[in-house]
Amino acid sequence: MASAAMQETTLSARRGALSSEDDDGRDDSKTKKPSRLTMDILAHLRRFSISAPCLAVALPLLLVFIIAVAVLSRSRPHAEILVTPLDSLPLVPLLPGNGLEGLAPNFGSLGVPLCRSKHGKMVEWTSKDLLKGLEEFVPVYETRPIKNNIYGMGFDHSFGLWFMARWLKPDLMIESGAFKGHSTWVLRQAMPETRIISLSPRHPEKYLRKGPAYVDANCTYFAGKDFVDFGSVDWVSVLKKHGVADPSRVLAFFDDHQNELKRVKQALKAGFRNLIFEDNYDTGTGDHYSLRQICDQTYITGGGHSCFKDSDEAKIRLKRKKFWKKAVDIDDLCGAGEAWWGVKGYMRDNFNHSNKQISDDEHVQNGRFIESVLDLYWELPPVAGPSLTHQTRYDPARSTDPIIEDGKFGLFQRLGLTRFETAVFNGYTQMVFLRVSVSTIS
Repeated sequence: MASAAMQETTLSARRGALSSEDDDGRDDSKTKKPSRLTMDILAHLRRFSISAPCLAVALPLLLVFIIAVAVLSRSRPHAEILVTPLDSLPLVPLLPGNGLEGLAPNFGSLGVPLCRSKHGKMVEWTSKDLLKGLEEFVPVYETRPIKNNIYGMGFDHSFGLWFMARWLKPDLMIESGAFKGHSTWVLRQAMPETRIISLSPRHPEKYLRKGPAYVDANCTYFAGKDFVDFGSVDWVSVLKKHGVADPSRVLAFFDDHQNELKRVKQALKAGFRNLIFEDNYDTGTGDHYSLRQICDQTYITGGGHSCFKDSDEAKIRLKRKKFWKKAVDIDDLCGAGEAWWGVKGYMRDNFNHSNKQISDDEHVQNGRFIESVLDLYWELPPVAGPSLTHQTRYDPARSTDPIIEDGKFGLFQRLGLTRFETAVFNGYTQMVFLRVSVSTIS
C-alpha cells in the first residue's frame, strides 16, 4: 500500500545491529542463551530445596530438551527462530531476583480497563494488517528528519499514527500539538497530498534554529503568534476554506496534554468523528485527564482499584514498580479518602497547571458520557514485547498484547526493528483511536 511518494527523497543510512551495550540487556526471548535460562531454573530448584538425586534426573532431561530445540531450529533455516515461551515453564515461578517477573507472562494481572462502545463495533484492520504495515513503515521511519525526538513520539506511536491515517484516508488532517514537527512529518508520509492543519503554541520553525525540525509546505499553521486553541477555532469557516464539506471525513490528532473529555466534547461540537489521542495515560499517571482514566470504572472489566494496603493489588503494584518506570504503587495511585480515579482523584488539565478535584460520582458520569457517544475505541498495542524492545517505561500488565509477542525475535529481526536504538521503544502511552457520534453539547 505504501508508495515511493510517502518517503522523503533522501534516505538516511541504515543503522547497524544492536551494539554490545544493547546486547548486555536481558533478552529471554532468544534461544541463543540456554545457559542463562538453565541457571535461572537451577536457582529456583535450589530455592525449593530439590534434592541432589532429583537434580541428577532433571538436569539430563533439561539438556536433552535444549539440544532438541537447537537441532529443530537448525533444520528449519527459513522459519522463525524456535523459542520456548516463558509461560511454558510452569515449574519455574516468577519470583523476585530471577529477572523474569517483570515481563509479559504477568499480562493482565492488574486488569486493563475497557472503554465500551455503544454497539460493540471493532476496527476494520487486523493483526495481519498491522504486521504488514510494520514491514512497510520501518524504512519510512528510518528517513525521519528528527532522529532524536526526545519528549516527542517514539516508534510505537509514530507507527500507529501513520498506519491509522493511511487506513482512514481522511480529506483533512488536524493536529493539536506539533512540537518540533515529527507528527506532522508522520502524517505527511501517510497521506502525501492531504492538507494538514497544525495548532501549536510554538511554531516548529523555531526549533530549526537549534537543530532538526520539520515544517510542512502543504500545512496551515495556527502556531506561534497565530496560535488558536483547538476549542476556539471557527471550524465551519476553516473547513469551508479548505474545501471540506463533510467534517466526519476529518481526522483530528491530539498531542497537546489537555483534558481529553474536554477535547472529545469540542470535537463533537465541530462534527469530527475520527479522533486519535497520543498520550492516553493510565490511571494514576500523566498530566491530564485521559480516556484511559475516564474509562477506568468499577462497573467494567478491568476497571476500578483497591486502596487497601494489604490487598493483592497493592502487593502486585509494589512488586512491579521495581521493574517499570511508569508503574504506580498504592501510594502513587490513591489520594484522600481512597480516591483512585484520574490522578489521586484529580482531573488534570492545561499541562498540569489546572487540577480539579472530582468525586467518584462525577468520574462515573464522565465515563457514562463517553460511553454514550462512543462508536469505537481501539488502543494501539505495543509494537513488540518488552524482552524484544528492552523497554522499561510502561507496565505490560496494564497494556494490551503486543503486535509482536515476546519470543518472536525472528520476526522482530526480519522486520528490521533491531536496527533501531532501544530508546525509540520507550515512549508508549496507550495511543487510542476513537470514533464518536455527533452530538449536541449543552
